[in-house]
Amino acid sequence: MTMINGGEAVYRVLKANKIETVFGLLGGSMLELYDAMYHGGDIAYVGARDERAAGHMADAWARMTGKPGVVLGAQAGPGVVNLVTAVAEAHLAYSPLVVIAGAITRVDQAKDTFQEVDQVALFAPICKRSVMVPDPSRLAPMLEDAIRLANSGRRGPVVLHVPRDLFAAEIPAIDPEPVNIARPGPAAPSDIGAIADLLSNAERPVIFAGGGFRWGRGREALTTLAEMLEIPVVASTGHADIMRHGHPWFAGQAGPRGNLVASRLTKEADVMVVLGARLGFNSTFHSNDYVGADTRIAHVDIDGSAVGRYFPAEIAVQADAAQTALALTTAASKPDADMWRAAFKQDMAALTAERADEAQIATLPMHPRRALGEIREAIPKDAIVTLDTGNTCLQAADRLAHYAPLSLITPLDFGLVGFGLAAAIGAKAAAPDRPVVAIMGDGAIGYTMIEIQTAVSQGLPIVIVVLDNEAWGAEKAYQQEYYGGRLLGAEILSPRFDKFAELCGGRGIWVDGPGEMGPALTKAIASGETTVIQCKIDPGALMTLRKDLFKAAKEG
Repeated sequence: MTMINGGEAVYRVLKANKIETVFGLLGGSMLELYDAMYHGGDIAYVGARDERAAGHMADAWARMTGKPGVVLGAQAGPGVVNLVTAVAEAHLAYSPLVVIAGAITRVDQAKDTFQEVDQVALFAPICKRSVMVPDPSRLAPMLEDAIRLANSGRRGPVVLHVPRDLFAAEIPAIDPEPVNIARPGPAAPSDIGAIADLLSNAERPVIFAGGGFRWGRGREALTTLAEMLEIPVVASTGHADIMRHGHPWFAGQAGPRGNLVASRLTKEADVMVVLGARLGFNSTFHSNDYVGADTRIAHVDIDGSAVGRYFPAEIAVQADAAQTALALTTAASKPDADMWRAAFKQDMAALTAERADEAQIATLPMHPRRALGEIREAIPKDAIVTLDTGNTCLQAADRLAHYAPLSLITPLDFGLVGFGLAAAIGAKAAAPDRPVVAIMGDGAIGYTMIEIQTAVSQGLPIVIVVLDNEAWGAEKAYQQEYYGGRLLGAEILSPRFDKFAELCGGRGIWVDGPGEMGPALTKAIASGETTVIQCKIDPGALMTLRKDLFKAAKEG
């Protein structure tokens, strides 16, 4: 009987499931797996400088490919603990992540051994499953279960803890098959009929679409439905790429991080069909300021527990959003809503003109919206954009242009600062032929700036635009507006990130005036090299989001 070690078994399962790239940071807990990947040669390895960053890379890779992103927590204890932030991020983004986490050997467990920590309990609240592999024979089957669970239903991370000795243990050779993952279908015909009737009789209809169209690859079905019914579509937060920028029936992102036109639609609609979105906090603040109290809602989502959870749904359906949209294209008829359509067209024209005016602001220091306007005009139509969290990225959220499918990757509901750079590397690994641009604040890049060297050394060229306002912008805005301008900890002074990129073997471009950002971005993308564009922007050009949280402080 042919025998292989546990590391080889893991390699074979990953290869059988067409996981072409894995991310991690080398550690001593699973060297047999690294050795198997070295000899096998069919799985690319991207080695990060921090496990958190490796997790974000795998997260972005998953969002681009639709497969589970695999990250190796190759050092038990501290290396694995460093992945907590990335796993929490993936959990709230519904991103399928499989963490293969090294653990101390079985014989040493529960002895206060070097680097011992209760990893299983640590990850349990922030993933779909956190489980320890008990013996060598269970390693491959449990990894297959992790792949299946991560990418089924409501997607999310699974953490598989593997004791060090299991990677070296000998087991009978395996020849694994790809994991079969069940996919839900469209809503039942009776539900399709009910939604179609609701839409067909609406006077002010709107479609609220979300991440279900990313995972279901349903952009074409959504676009066809909107064009057939001639009604506007709004996107949930972080999914402004579910329809083409500039499409005549696409209003962009709704809610507190969106634009006024999209938010007006969701508040004033008499009928709203929610497809593949939760109407969650990031998109609605759970408030009737963004979803009308009298709006009749048909809610379809793959996660049944999300349907009707925050706003009452007249029609509540657990089903695939993309397939439901496709079914509606043959069941629904165009509603009599010409006044609503005309008002929408007029409002979108005004918004487009407003954005064009912003792109002409000529003040110094440069206004962030001028910089974003230049980016919007210069960015290639096949580009992928990753965003961070923070004040400048808040302003960027609905001011960029996304033309191709799968063009936007954001932290979503975890609101993570420092996500964008590592996510850009993961996106580039998944789509090497597309330009990838990370847009970050000067605070955010400080978290993961060493990964510039990862992009360079791994041959994954990205462009990082740093909008530098010398502040933790969101907090500074709140201190200014609600705390009498008493600033403590809000202002920061950063190094020359463009020069740091050069030290890492990349390129750097300094921008500090109107008219310079667009040409700099074009030059950076054309170079085919990892490039940091550091752009000085107006430190006073801030905006506040959570006015509800700080009202009492101002009144006091």
